[in-house]
Amino acid sequence: MKKLISVGILLLIGVLFIVACGGAPGTGGTPAAGLTVDAAAVVQARGLSSDDIYAAVKTYTPSGKTDPYIMIASGGQSGQVLVIGIPSMRILKVIGVFTPEPWQGYGFGGSGDEILAGGKVNGKDVLWGDTHHPGLSETNGVYDGQFAFINDKANARVAVIDLRDFSTKQILKNPNAINDHGGAFVTPNTEYVIEGPQYAAPIGYEYAALDQYKDKYRGLITFWAFDRMKGRFDQSKSFQIELPPYWQDLCDAGKKVSEGWVFCNSFNTELAIGGNNPSFEAGTTKNDTDYLHIINYKKAEEIVRAGKAKQLNGMMMIDLKTAAAEGILFFSPEPKSPHGSDVTPGGEYIVVGGKLDPHVTVYSFEKIQNAIQAGGLKTDEYGVPVIPLDKAMEAQIELGLGPLHTVFDDKGYAYTSLFLDSAVARWSLGGPYEKKHPEPGWKLVQKLPVQYNIGHITAVEGDTAEPGGQFVVALNKWSIDRFANIGPLMPQNFQLVDISKTGDQMKVLYDMPIGMAEPHYAEIIKADRLKPWQVYPQVGWNAETMSVDPKATLKEADAKVVRNGNQVEIFMTVIRSHYMPEKVEIKKGDHVIWHLTSLERTPDATHGFALSGYNINLSIEPGKTETIEFDATLPGTFTYYCTEFCSALHLEMLGYFLVQP
Repeated sequence: MKKLISVGILLLIGVLFIVACGGAPGTGGTPAAGLTVDAAAVVQARGLSSDDIYAAVKTYTPSGKTDPYIMIASGGQSGQVLVIGIPSMRILKVIGVFTPEPWQGYGFGGSGDEILAGGKVNGKDVLWGDTHHPGLSETNGVYDGQFAFINDKANARVAVIDLRDFSTKQILKNPNAINDHGGAFVTPNTEYVIEGPQYAAPIGYEYAALDQYKDKYRGLITFWAFDRMKGRFDQSKSFQIELPPYWQDLCDAGKKVSEGWVFCNSFNTELAIGGNNPSFEAGTTKNDTDYLHIINYKKAEEIVRAGKAKQLNGMMMIDLKTAAAEGILFFSPEPKSPHGSDVTPGGEYIVVGGKLDPHVTVYSFEKIQNAIQAGGLKTDEYGVPVIPLDKAMEAQIELGLGPLHTVFDDKGYAYTSLFLDSAVARWSLGGPYEKKHPEPGWKLVQKLPVQYNIGHITAVEGDTAEPGGQFVVALNKWSIDRFANIGPLMPQNFQLVDISKTGDQMKVLYDMPIGMAEPHYAEIIKADRLKPWQVYPQVGWNAETMSVDPKATLKEADAKVVRNGNQVEIFMTVIRSHYMPEKVEIKKGDHVIWHLTSLERTPDATHGFALSGYNINLSIEPGKTETIEFDATLPGTFTYYCTEFCSALHLEMLGYFLVQP
């Protein structure tokens, strides 16, 4: 009898839940009356609550259905970028960027080798990266779905990812910096990708003793000019601005009313140099405030065009004295040890969270401009004008312990990660945003516990001029007790949060383990803004040049092996389920140039090419041409075979590579 009552209660919960959601589809698309007895039994057996059922329905993506949102996330120490569906929280792809990636054949003989070579540090290969902040290309402050950018904090490098095929096209090493952190953030029309610094160092990372820190060490923000037609950074049109040796952190570009400006926070205004007197931990947190950096990059453009910048290692650089004197660089005090610097959708305000202050501080762009126009500002010890906090601040809102980053929705709310509280704070924006929500402006609305130690936070298009609402993702550093025990190195935890309802309604919907590194930042784009290819536009497509390769073999009849002295050039076709030619015989010492062209036009008919013994592995998607080049130094009998299970005769897709002694 008790079991029947329990099932009845569960059925009632199901009916109420479905009514609350406005009905649910049943078999054949007709509205379901409630949970079936079988479904109710599952709910009972697993001890699921009504919140659990809501979360399951909210995130479930049936087979054959696709996610309405795509999250582009950093891959942390993996050096890669992650592509994740929202709300299903399924990893769709890991994009090889700073680290070779074998499934994509990236860095194992094909065009990826050339791209990775662009990231050499002083001529040496550095085949890993610490990716932190992906940025999506924008038009008028809104994601346009064309490109993604990512930085490598460890080595001050930036990369371009083309979202037509979700693959890396360019890596550049910053010639004058050894670390970066505040990148890669874009200006509203992707004129520039901002690479902010992190730890101060002599420009050009030359040697200087730490007792020369105040005079020899500097920060350096870089504005990488982006050529949208070529899909590449243009170093000749890029420039840098020298900054004091404070440790600059994250940046955000102004938009709408504040377009043309960039805002970066900083820490270590104490100019601490570590050691026991005191340590960095104590030395960099001594002051009550650090400095918000306020940068007029449009003015900086004029200075570069006027010839007032100098060239250093192939990059134009505006020195600190010029930046201060020409109205390019200003400071305003901010809470100590800040991390986030986030501009509201209309560009009116800049929100800063200080890890050691329970408030977020909101700066008014209008007040900043008024203070600059009024003049009479005092300067810091490097000659940079400082706008008093009371002349720049709009509001302070007490949210909790350890506020870091802030994103926005379409209802006039802001969402801030609270690292020490392990919570997401929802609070109401004031000013022009008050008409969008029922609460008074600048007020905490809800604190939602997350698990645990949330760092970055992202929302659907939540850092653009047109936020989308619906979901927030908490990027949590710890995951104790959330997943199966798999040893001391535990995954990070991405938690999907429902923000679709106004007011005190946030709910955690899903825990997603990230078990390959520690991601940092992410951006979520509406999937319909993306226009990726399913197959390359034409047979013979070179994914690096984004054009037809002149060395492509467009039909099997043209496959051949051509010898010219000790150089052997192979023109090969690839199609289910064979290579043509199926035998290549050369001599030890020959220089090999091997062109492989997929003749496939069917989506997902991807082939691999693994050449045993020579560390070569390619992914050849439909229509793609790849070229590998190497010296045949190892004699013997080798096979090349397809690594991608492509057809019923996949195992028969192979050939012999014979190298005569």
